[in-house]
Amino acid sequence: MSAEPTGSAPGPASTPGPATGTAPGGGPAGVTAPPDPRRWWVLAVIGLAQLMVVLDATIVNIALPSVQADLQFSDHQRQWVVTSYAIAFGSLLLLGGRLADRIGRRRAFLIGQLGFAAASALGGAAATFGVLVTARTLQGVFAALLAPAALSLLTTTFSAPAERGKAFGVFGALAASGGAVGLLLGGVLTEHLSWRSTLYVNVLFAAVAVTGGVLLLRRSAPATPPRLDLPGTVLASSGLFCLVYGLATAGPHGWQSLRPLGLLATGATLLAAFAWWQRRSTHPLLPLRIVLDRVRTTALMSVFITGVGMFGVFLFLTYYLQHIRGYGPAHAGLAFMPMSGCTMLSAIGSNLGLLGKVGGRPRIVTGMLLSACGMAWMTNLSASGPYAVEVLPGQVATGLGMGLITAAAMNLGTAGIDPRDAGVGSATVNAMRQVGGSVGTALMSTLAAGTFARVLDGRQPAPELMARAALESYHTVFTASAAIFTAGAVLTLYLLPGGLSMERAHGAPGGRRPSGP
Repeated sequence: MSAEPTGSAPGPASTPGPATGTAPGGGPAGVTAPPDPRRWWVLAVIGLAQLMVVLDATIVNIALPSVQADLQFSDHQRQWVVTSYAIAFGSLLLLGGRLADRIGRRRAFLIGQLGFAAASALGGAAATFGVLVTARTLQGVFAALLAPAALSLLTTTFSAPAERGKAFGVFGALAASGGAVGLLLGGVLTEHLSWRSTLYVNVLFAAVAVTGGVLLLRRSAPATPPRLDLPGTVLASSGLFCLVYGLATAGPHGWQSLRPLGLLATGATLLAAFAWWQRRSTHPLLPLRIVLDRVRTTALMSVFITGVGMFGVFLFLTYYLQHIRGYGPAHAGLAFMPMSGCTMLSAIGSNLGLLGKVGGRPRIVTGMLLSACGMAWMTNLSASGPYAVEVLPGQVATGLGMGLITAAAMNLGTAGIDPRDAGVGSATVNAMRQVGGSVGTALMSTLAAGTFARVLDGRQPAPELMARAALESYHTVFTASAAIFTAGAVLTLYLLPGGLSMERAHGAPGGRRPSGP
């Protein structure tokens, strides 16, 4: 990776944070900070951290059959190996972003990396289901500090629109394809080593990222550290937990049960109380100036919808490949590579050439429609049809769509955020993705369980019937995901202003965009 790409534009003058008196790079207000000559190496370090966080949402998925056989837990408990990470990650991201603003992004980045590595080592050594879930939860806690620190470092390191587009293209490709990369890596490690290696590998990733962070990231501390909003943290975290937990328990208990309905109602009430409190708090966890912006709000909605539509699909497509087609872990992981490759190609290519001049709305809408078509194609999966006909086209369409959505939405979602809010603003983008993933995994699990039970209702569970019930449950998941992406395309088309190029999205701090054509 070269230190300076040919033809890259120099960074613009830094804009002082209105409340801190400092420029984004940490220098005195009014002083123009030159672009960091090591910024492309910084991108490599940040990208590695992002890849580790994202792939860990799926790397264990493909090892679950081996984990379950080794630790002897039930099918009902199995989803918590995945969901415990997502819940902790999503519900604590806003707090993690605020902590990054308070203690400094470099320090938050390094602490998050070290904590994530320690939690991964604990999970790899787990001898019981309880220890494994505890380790996965701790991974989510430290990921909630690491992810917003990484994204805010990217936001403040790349300020020139041309360079920012390239950087977010790479970052978006890693964010969107990390899940599929996790499935491949998890499959190879499980088949050739053991399921424990899917957790131990994070120690190696963290060692490289921490070394790079120590050598490359600039030391900086906010002149006026923001205070923590503890009531807001409790309301947001508990509300998100109740929402996701309620969706997860609807499968075994049924939608008519008071338990999931009570949890969902409690979660909605707590999140409403959180919104009310943010209007009144003198030091809000999520300053409303970040979300009260039409472009940013629509971008955040797009990230959330993508999480809902995709995270559950990774899980159930994995089940389909292993349980219906009989693929081994490595073979199943390899089967995801077309999706991963198309995602990276689309995310990086969307910021180059003619596509780089296309506005955010066409990119996101096109990405949503492509993803919807990919999911719709996979509603016709059978037990023995050719992979190249039944699975591959859907993966290609979905991968291209995911790359377009993620690169554009993450760029628009962080553009123009005041430097003092870079951590919590970046956390909001990541929170929408992870909360969407938590909701999607829980919702898809519930829909699949309902379809499976309906097919088996009153019948003898013979092997052929069990296989047909599983296949129909996967069809239900893919149908729901296609509907979610279609709804996302309609909402984005309606809510996001037309003609909004990426360059126009970069306005003054606080999200104010320049007027005029």
